[in-house]
Amino acid sequence: MIEKTVLQDGWELHTVTNNKGMRLEVLNFGGIITSLEVPDKDGNLENIVLGYHDLQDYKDNPNYFGALIGRVAGRIKESEFELGGESFHLKANEGKHHLHGGSEGFHQVLWEVEPFEENQTNGLRLSHTSKDGEGGYPGNLTVNVTYTLTGDNKLVILYEATTDKATPVTLTNHTYFNLSGDLKRTVATQQAMAASNQYTELDEELISTGRLLDTAASPFDLRSFKPLQEVFSTPHDQLRIAGDGIDHYFLFSSTEKPKAGLYDPQSGRLMTIESNQPGLVLYTGNGLDDSLELKERKSEKHLGICFETQAFPAGLHHDGFPDLILKPGEEYRKETVFSFTTK
Repeated sequence: MIEKTVLQDGWELHTVTNNKGMRLEVLNFGGIITSLEVPDKDGNLENIVLGYHDLQDYKDNPNYFGALIGRVAGRIKESEFELGGESFHLKANEGKHHLHGGSEGFHQVLWEVEPFEENQTNGLRLSHTSKDGEGGYPGNLTVNVTYTLTGDNKLVILYEATTDKATPVTLTNHTYFNLSGDLKRTVATQQAMAASNQYTELDEELISTGRLLDTAASPFDLRSFKPLQEVFSTPHDQLRIAGDGIDHYFLFSSTEKPKAGLYDPQSGRLMTIESNQPGLVLYTGNGLDDSLELKERKSEKHLGICFETQAFPAGLHHDGFPDLILKPGEEYRKETVFSFTTK
């Protein structure tokens, strides 16, 4: 079932429900996931993502709650890059750096939305064209993002894009997950996993140094589920730089499945993630404080964790990272599947 609520300023809130009662709410503004209700081990449906109490607070959304991110997810050093012998200068929006597509990024776009119902799946197709020169990027970029809710409690996000000029592209979704249900606890009591042998080293401005470090024998070794409290309580310079938590890119191990996951022992909720992206940024909400009115309560440090499947902007300045240049005649097609079960 799909319902639409028309709001002011052209905003729409779309609600998608599957036959098990799992419910997804998405704004056409920013393609923002505002709520995702999934059952716990006793069948109780509760929200497992961070979202504002007042939808109007998404107008600014400095934490990017639930938003689609593009053209390039992450931080581009010095807000510039070279491509085809030409230098491109982007709008800086985090000091001298360019973060998450800039102030006019996809999180600020009013997307066109087409609902669909096919067999046991319901969903939304979102579309937008980013014009040549927008934010400083080259090329007219046509983007389609599809949110699909399946009958077996999977949320599938498909990203597709084409361009008429070579341009950097890596799209993601910036939802903060918390499997406790209605934000009962921080994610410190939950267990995270990322199938990765290497992660990026960051400098004091959270820009990649270009070095890839081994996850082994470090708090970043999440190759099996690890309580996040154990990560947060381990002294490590890279955790300190990120604000006493993780805000790092992990390269996926090519053969491992699932690629990532989150488990809450108390509710029994288990989320596993599959993706054909080369890696993900794990962000553990280190910058959150108690100043935000969320749907269920005030915000708090480590109240949510983001699994931002993507390539990485460091590839624009350093070798050894996945390529993120899309050329005319090519199709960008990336899919991430979030599966929800209990145990």
